Amino acid sequence: MVSAETPQTLCPECQGALYVRYDLNSLHGIGARHAIVQGAANPPWSGMWRYRSVLPTVEPVTLGEGWTPMLRSRRYPSVFLKEEGANPTGSFKARGLALAVTMAHHYGLRKLAVPSAGNAAGALAAYAAAAGIEAHIFMPRDVPFANYVEAVAYGAQVTLVNGLISDCGRMVAERKQSEGWFDVSTLKEPFRVEGKKTMGYELVEQLGWEYPDAVFYPTGGGVGLIGMWKAFGELEELGWVRPGKRPRMIAVQSAGCAPVARAFDRGAEVSEIWENASTFASGLRVPKPYGDAIMLEILRESGGVALALPDDQILASLRDWAKNEGIFLSPEGAAATAAYDHLLATGWLKTSDQVVLFNTGSGLKYTDVTAAAMHLERPALTT
Repeated sequence: MVSAETPQTLCPECQGALYVRYDLNSLHGIGARHAIVQGAANPPWSGMWRYRSVLPTVEPVTLGEGWTPMLRSRRYPSVFLKEEGANPTGSFKARGLALAVTMAHHYGLRKLAVPSAGNAAGALAAYAAAAGIEAHIFMPRDVPFANYVEAVAYGAQVTLVNGLISDCGRMVAERKQSEGWFDVSTLKEPFRVEGKKTMGYELVEQLGWEYPDAVFYPTGGGVGLIGMWKAFGELEELGWVRPGKRPRMIAVQSAGCAPVARAFDRGAEVSEIWENASTFASGLRVPKPYGDAIMLEILRESGGVALALPDDQILASLRDWAKNEGIFLSPEGAAATAAYDHLLATGWLKTSDQVVLFNTGSGLKYTDVTAAAMHLERPALTT
């Protein structure tokens, strides 16, 4: 146990990720659960902050994140799409960075740094701007252009790197002490998980305080998967969810960068670095996630699976959902929908199984990489 009174990074004994723990005894039972709904309409306690009783007791730095739509598919009655593109900065990263920046502001930190495959950059830049904190961002040079534009517009110090997020992370680690940065990288501080866990609370509440049969999660760093599993444990301890089997957790990756899927298939406890990672789903281009061992344990405990789909199959699902559902998925979200089709075809799932698919970001943030994947160019002017 370490104190929450001062900023924390990794466990001082094992260098593993730290989890925030709460005294949940006073919150047990349906009455406490009902209080959430009654107070949720009052800003700043709307959005993900409706679950403030299971979040740190501090004044939030909020831009209205959370409580995103749960959309029922028009074609598959048992399929729900959790539309995280409705968050500020257009992605699920708003949740984790809202909490991390909130706590940084609470602790009086003045300089934050993060390596990002794209969307975390925009989220940190936005919340840091709202909190009056410096943001130092390192991104691969070939991230979707929107990620670069928004980070610069929010006033962050942005470094584009000829490499992958792993190279960006190394640069943050090498410079953070001399520059006085606090590192808010994935799982290297405890509060991004707390923000992401609200996805688990939300999907259960939006389904009538019941678990679905399966949850499909596009997996790069995997904080959301880890956070939701933490949420399920808390929900059960609180007595806010009906007793029953937790959902099978399904981690979805691209065949061009699939360290978790490969480790799962091999029965390994940790992943190996994925060489020459390449996919147009930039958020999945994480060669070795820091929380790989935690994710693999969750997948096996839940009876889930890790999958890797080729980019052409991901693109086909993106176009299918745009045309037939009216939803412009991110490439990462399209990996989840493609994985659902795959597991139906193989018989791993039945059409009657209730599932939640996460679209982790708005497809509009990926217009340049999606257009390139579709071989689209702006039509020439005609006279």
